[in-house]
Amino acid sequence: MNDSTGNIPTVEAIRAARERLGDRVRETPVWQWRGDAIERAAGIDTQVFLKLELFQYTGTFKARGALLNAMALSDDAKQRGVTAVSAGNHAIAVAFAARAVGTTAKVVMPKTADPARVALCREYGADVVLTDDVFAAFAEVKRIEVDEGRTFIHPFEGELTALGTATVGYELCNQVENLDAVIVPVGGGGLIAGIACAVKQMQRHCKVYGVEPEGADSMSRSLKAGAPQKLEQVNTIADSLAAPYALPYSFGIAQRFVDEIVTIPDTAMQHAMALLFADMKLAVEPAGAAATAALCGPLRERLDGRRVALVVCGTNIDLATFARLASPA
Repeated sequence: MNDSTGNIPTVEAIRAARERLGDRVRETPVWQWRGDAIERAAGIDTQVFLKLELFQYTGTFKARGALLNAMALSDDAKQRGVTAVSAGNHAIAVAFAARAVGTTAKVVMPKTADPARVALCREYGADVVLTDDVFAAFAEVKRIEVDEGRTFIHPFEGELTALGTATVGYELCNQVENLDAVIVPVGGGGLIAGIACAVKQMQRHCKVYGVEPEGADSMSRSLKAGAPQKLEQVNTIADSLAAPYALPYSFGIAQRFVDEIVTIPDTAMQHAMALLFADMKLAVEPAGAAATAALCGPLRERLDGRRVALVVCGTNIDLATFARLASPA
């Protein structure tokens, strides 16, 4: 299957990508969420399955796409190394992937990035460059790419990245049969593009819903406009979902396969963080709670009594920040 934006991964291509990744990534577990708390929140007859991607290496799904990109490097490109720009999770994944394939990473992060994430990048061996703000970070990563010849690994755009995220959907469809819906957090769109193309080809009747923060709704706006859109400003506690724009490849796949995207306030993610911690003993960052927030909020009525998978996309959050955010006033 082809799209004007590029090749859309087939099930065969996704399966091959998962085989290439092998044990470099974990097949993350699925856990059925049962009990009074989720029955009150999502409906007594709703069957809820958690795809626990927070147990992936590096703490998020990002390792999959970063590794596929790194594994595709030529020997010459490995000699020069890779670079990336990120507030956290993608930078961590690129550092991890670089080490895994025997190359070097220089990642650029704004000074506002969580110190725990900066430290984890360095633990994986990356050279971390801190800049005053995100705009300076993008300028610096471009300079590094040009001056040092490092390969830039994009945080959410591109065929290899979509293949990587599609392996999440591939695993899920093999782990849980006859799903009625999958709910996926949306930042730049790389995760939902990959998962949607896998799910829609493997379980054709399953709905795929995305969820964005109200203050970072670039994909919602893009789908309404019929073309990738850029936000003038971003305002959300979910920094992992704070992409200021959508891009053609991931947008094109989402446009084809995603049924709907809903938006939620930050407070909904905070309450979902508290629910996941209290009932499932999972300490997740706001993005990791977004799918739960959508099920318990705008999607509750239409998914009542259905078999629903929630993608717990990851968590890299320090204890103090988690405690503050998961205790909304």
